[in-house]
Amino acid sequence: MLFNEVPFFDRFAAAANAGFKAVEFLFPYAFPISDIQKRLKDNDLQIVLHNLPAGNWEAGERGIACLPDRVAEFREGVPRAIEYAKALNVPQLNCLVGIPTAGVSAEQAHATIIENLRFAADALKKEGIRLFVEPCNSYDIPGFALNRSKEGLDVIQAVGSDNLFLQYDIYHMQRMEGELAATIKKNLPRIAHIQLADNPGHNEPGTGEINYAFLFRLLDEIGYPGWIGASTSRSTARKRASAGCRASAA
Repeated sequence: MLFNEVPFFDRFAAAANAGFKAVEFLFPYAFPISDIQKRLKDNDLQIVLHNLPAGNWEAGERGIACLPDRVAEFREGVPRAIEYAKALNVPQLNCLVGIPTAGVSAEQAHATIIENLRFAADALKKEGIRLFVEPCNSYDIPGFALNRSKEGLDVIQAVGSDNLFLQYDIYHMQRMEGELAATIKKNLPRIAHIQLADNPGHNEPGTGEINYAFLFRLLDEIGYPGWIGASTSRSTARKRASAGCRASAA
């Protein structure tokens, strides 16, 4: 999402030039592993995250984990994601659960999410890769099956795996529920990755209503150990990552 004024492979150099030490992106599957490896090596970068296959993104699909008639497709995507993650040394993968199609009840979608996440969490655990599940706001993605942090945490509890964690996107949760600091602090043991953008507009921190100076201090105070993905929609090519911040360019 950052540096989208240049082609995908040029964004690695743009991220490195802006001071980032790591990157993340939605999907690697359209690109040969060797081409991604070259960009990582050339720019001294690591990948900290990408998503499981999520259906036809260009057609508007935002994941298939909630769809009962596509369980086989979901399961076929897990080893494909593992193949890329292992080759690229990616330690964690995210699952976008998707939008239930017509005729799929909320109960059916929920049960399918539980089944699929349990399968994926077990498969990834055998490979030493963590799995995340991410709630997304219903304004930007109408109908998305998980919208609030509690819904994500309830799914994690239902799955019952010690290899499933919450990906907490500050922007999404500001739009859905607020209470950012209290929620992060309360659920820190289950939050393994944080992403950010400001509201309104999904733009850079400091351009909107979220008090990021306060939140960054809080994350330091409570000992958040993970990466923070800069998933803003507007390019920050002229801004540099803090040398001391574990920020990944998304």
